Amino acid sequence: METLDWIILSLTLLAIVAYGTYQTRGSKNVQDYLKGGNTSKWWTIGLSVMATQASAITFLSTPGQAFNDGMGFVQFYFGLPIAMVVICMVFIPLYHKLKVYTAYEFLENRFDLKTRTLTAILFLIQRGLAAGITIFAPAIILSVVLGWNLLLLNIIIGVLVIIYTVSGGTRAVNVTQKHQMVVIFTGMIIAFILIVNKLPENITFSNALDIAGASGKMDILDFSFDLNNRYTFWSGIIGGTFLMLSYFGTDQSQVQRYLSGKSVKEMQLGLLFNGLFKVPMQFFILLVGVMVFVFYQFNKAPLNFNPVATEVVLNTQYADEYRQLQKEQDAIHETKQSLIADFISNKNDKTIAQVATTNSKNDSIRKRAQTLIDKAGEVKQVKVESNDKDYVFIHFILNNLPRGLIGLLLAVILSAAMSSTSSELNALASTTTIDLYKRNTSEKTETEMVSISRWFTLAWGILAILVACVANLAENLIQLVNIIGSIFYGNVLGIFLLAFFFKKIKGNAVFVAAIITQILVICLFFLNQYEIINLPFLWLNFVGCAIVMGIAHLLRLLDKQTI
Repeated sequence: METLDWIILSLTLLAIVAYGTYQTRGSKNVQDYLKGGNTSKWWTIGLSVMATQASAITFLSTPGQAFNDGMGFVQFYFGLPIAMVVICMVFIPLYHKLKVYTAYEFLENRFDLKTRTLTAILFLIQRGLAAGITIFAPAIILSVVLGWNLLLLNIIIGVLVIIYTVSGGTRAVNVTQKHQMVVIFTGMIIAFILIVNKLPENITFSNALDIAGASGKMDILDFSFDLNNRYTFWSGIIGGTFLMLSYFGTDQSQVQRYLSGKSVKEMQLGLLFNGLFKVPMQFFILLVGVMVFVFYQFNKAPLNFNPVATEVVLNTQYADEYRQLQKEQDAIHETKQSLIADFISNKNDKTIAQVATTNSKNDSIRKRAQTLIDKAGEVKQVKVESNDKDYVFIHFILNNLPRGLIGLLLAVILSAAMSSTSSELNALASTTTIDLYKRNTSEKTETEMVSISRWFTLAWGILAILVACVANLAENLIQLVNIIGSIFYGNVLGIFLLAFFFKKIKGNAVFVAAIITQILVICLFFLNQYEIINLPFLWLNFVGCAIVMGIAHLLRLLDKQTI
């Protein structure tokens, strides 16, 4: 990185932190601190909701996901617009009517204190883990690619977020997220334009899509019912809807964003805005990854995009075998150049099919390289990530964008990390303060409650940094966050649906059913991990929801008198 990149990166991040701290200083009551004084307009809510979900993982992992697997991941979000409509019609009017600070307050009114407490604790567990991962994700990748100290990066990101979140609470999160989204959108649009401009002059955007499509990267819809396919139209519509209903309707990190709205109408418009623009945004980010794939059809790509992985394998007995794979990849690249040139000149379908074949061979070589990296890691007795999906986009940024824009794109990644983490810390503090502390202690003054909320925000921030410091990479970071959510979200959503629609179900039945369901869902997850059963994580949302509702009804039928 050049001096100009450092200046742009530093000024962007410091300006966001300073602005958020200054604009929202001095919250004197809980209403202001935890609900932003109920002053947020619909566009602020919409952007804040989008920024909360669009973490750094989105901008690091999603392009890499598209580079490897194409546009099919967008199906994951197909349930989101459906969920937004349901939440606007059912959840928001109830939350507003009851004037709740957290989603879990409603459960005590409907069931009892223990059900409220259990649901709040389930949220705190999964969101506390997720907060650490949203810090860890950009930190681990930037530390590897740039050579920065991982521990220091975790602390820097965490501390920057803690400063303005502790200072201004919910309104600070909302205010900063508007500016963070501007930075994010600007950076991604510029990156897309530059990628397209870096393609050869005779390659039009239409040609680029044809080249990507030949290798299956433009296959968006999969209507199969094959559970081996993780992302299909049906998993997105069914599993995705249940996941999004639970995330946006019961996860306090999202609920708190729209509870700060000025009115029911503002809250609803904010969520509908998210429902309309979230899927196109994800489609665009995936398209950026597809264009990076096309870019590397004309430019040599590394055998593995993780530089540390390459360094490790080249310092073992597998070095010669790895270099041979590099030569094979170079030969394939040369062959592909003549095939693409023939396709552009003659529009020959047979030729483009041959391009797809060469890309399949290249994928095979990359997988063999990953196997060598894993073996090298065992020899060196070090943890090295051979799966390089999360490194593709950052590698492209650092090696192909002009100076200055590198700093801007890094600011995009870190801004996204900060926006998600701030929402999570704010929600964790609110839930701890309102659902656990306030509910189980004597009455406190407004000033004392604000002070306590700030301390809880600080505590959760420190815990998130500690989680980040001990976290490990998964197959793909964006999948890891969704996997953690899917383990808990179905159960929580089922509890809320029982509360909304089944008036005869009482608290004892729901409490017992929720505990049994959580144990069962965790067991199902591990059975799938060890390939004993085949149940992709997205379906855990639907299964968890169905199990808790089924068990609660069964318990009611078994003992109508006492439950």
